[in-house]
Amino acid sequence: MAKALTNTEFKFEKQKSVYHGKVRDVYDIDDDKLVMVATDRISAFDVVLPKGIPFKGQVLNQIAATFLDATADIVPNWKLATPDPMVTVGLKCEGFKVEMIIRGYLTGSAWREYKNGCRSLCGVALPDGMHENEKFPSPIITPTTKADAGHDENISKEEIIAQGIVSKEDYELMEKYTYALFERGSKMAAEKGLILVDTKYEFGKRDGKIYLIDEIHTPDSSRYFYAEGYQEKFEAGEPQKQLSKEFVRQWLIENGFMGQEGQQVPEMTDEYVNSVSERYIELYEHIVGQPFVKADTENLYERIEKNLTAYLA
Repeated sequence: MAKALTNTEFKFEKQKSVYHGKVRDVYDIDDDKLVMVATDRISAFDVVLPKGIPFKGQVLNQIAATFLDATADIVPNWKLATPDPMVTVGLKCEGFKVEMIIRGYLTGSAWREYKNGCRSLCGVALPDGMHENEKFPSPIITPTTKADAGHDENISKEEIIAQGIVSKEDYELMEKYTYALFERGSKMAAEKGLILVDTKYEFGKRDGKIYLIDEIHTPDSSRYFYAEGYQEKFEAGEPQKQLSKEFVRQWLIENGFMGQEGQQVPEMTDEYVNSVSERYIELYEHIVGQPFVKADTENLYERIEKNLTAYLA
């Protein structure tokens, strides 16, 4: 079985700090660059699961790098290089405390609220008579505040500006970028027989200029449907065939785990871990449209350390 990278404690020259997120470890180099290591950790329901998924970090890092390169003409982004299949090095930006979530279809949490009678989401009015997985007349932006701890909270554009979280000028530019990125992502997905359903973008500022930061259009930050069969399934009221990590959440739910107190994470057998790894590779090949080339995992930690040290030097 291939090895998985679940934790890192690198010590680079000029390293100021390290932040261990749910799935990524971010190293601050001299307050100027960030080294983002996409580990093989996997999280669901705000819980990091006990076993890593081989190649997951490589899959997510390479999908994000592909889309950052493919959208650099729309908005400047933080990426400088990918010195290792699991690592992106980029410019350090001051992140906005807002995530720009854009939805092309009524699904997920938006559908759950709609079904309960809600007709306004983050200040956006929703038409009556819509059905689950139905396409919106045009995409809607439903931002959330980026919480340092706990869950992100829905918020409207008006509240963001009124509370001074982001200036009107900056917000409107992020909004413009969000629509343009989603349009490009949707077009690229359509070429692969996919529908980009919803996704999120994060932005930051450096030297007075707005940059796109973090990952984009990965199955961890986006939801995709298969275009083939979408209409038939929609008309029949059947669930859509999805390309996202929803399958992991479903497995956990079926095994009695939703991240609530007293619940136990079900046993992750080697067989199950391998099946999730294969699923991530399948996601990569569908989204990017190219065969996935597995990097050597024999000396994973040493490989990353060597590649990064050489790049930073």
